[in-house]
Amino acid sequence: MKSENLGQLTYSFFIDYLAVQKGLRPASIKSYRDTIRLFLKFVSEATRRKITHLSIRDLTFERVKGFLHYLESDRKNHIRTRNHRLAILHTFFGYIAMRIPEMLAISEQVAGIPMKRVHPPETSFLEREDISALFARLPSKGLYALRDRTLLLFLYNTGARVQEVADLRIGNLDLDGSRVRLHGKGDKWRTCPLWQETVTLLKTLIQQNPIKALPENAIFLSQNRTPLTRFGIYKIVRRHTDSLPRSKKTSNQWHISPHVFRHTAAVHLLESGVEVNVIRNWLGHVSLDTTNHYAEITTRMKEAALRVCEPKINSSQGSPKRIAWREDQALLSWLDSL
Repeated sequence: MKSENLGQLTYSFFIDYLAVQKGLRPASIKSYRDTIRLFLKFVSEATRRKITHLSIRDLTFERVKGFLHYLESDRKNHIRTRNHRLAILHTFFGYIAMRIPEMLAISEQVAGIPMKRVHPPETSFLEREDISALFARLPSKGLYALRDRTLLLFLYNTGARVQEVADLRIGNLDLDGSRVRLHGKGDKWRTCPLWQETVTLLKTLIQQNPIKALPENAIFLSQNRTPLTRFGIYKIVRRHTDSLPRSKKTSNQWHISPHVFRHTAAVHLLESGVEVNVIRNWLGHVSLDTTNHYAEITTRMKEAALRVCEPKINSSQGSPKRIAWREDQALLSWLDSL
């Protein structure tokens, strides 16, 4: 076996293969890092050797299986998390085999470990009544009242992923044109229209932010004047929704995360009669394996769709007529994948 040590191999995996060859974004690389770190720590404890003393020979098929069992039994990881970490190990061992052919047999064994089946959970989203109640309860005064209201409305307006919001910069906004460019998965950009209320709040927030309104600066800041992280956004959402009373139609499960706002945006667009392909493009979730022919969705179409479902937070006007979609299992499965 080649003398290349594990440290050199791991370094080149992250710096050369993931960052340069695959062009992964920092958030994705961080996910790889967390899994590989956990795996190497597990191997270190199993061999009773320091991580710095591990070699390629210590990365065996049996230890990979032991690691997966450890994730579920000791760390109580969900099957989705277990499958995600296994996918990362598939990639890692595939790279090792490319660099060290003697590891090919073990790499093939690891690649043969199947993903566990996951039963799709109930799609979590907020009813329109929940959204109205949420914004009615938000504080109007306080150091972070404006930031939090703007953040929550932006999540609902755009259906953006939490990482897309964390990455948002002032230069991504076109407030005169009432739109925003979001940097999504696969290094793809998309444009989403904004409600006038969202535009107004964003303008006020940027004016009041303690840092200069430069294109490269973040919009949503922490108390330390640094960009809000994914975890910071999650905490803000939980802070304002944990005590939110449920509407009668809402699921018994009441765990509201930023991703629930993404589901909510999709559901409310659907219930307003917006065509599914428009929503796919809106959320940056266009599936390539569908049998439909997807035309390029223009911003004008998105703006028309946006006007249909703009919330009447301060109005007594009733909600738009709902459409019967909730028994469509294919549609529910798609919503679960958003």
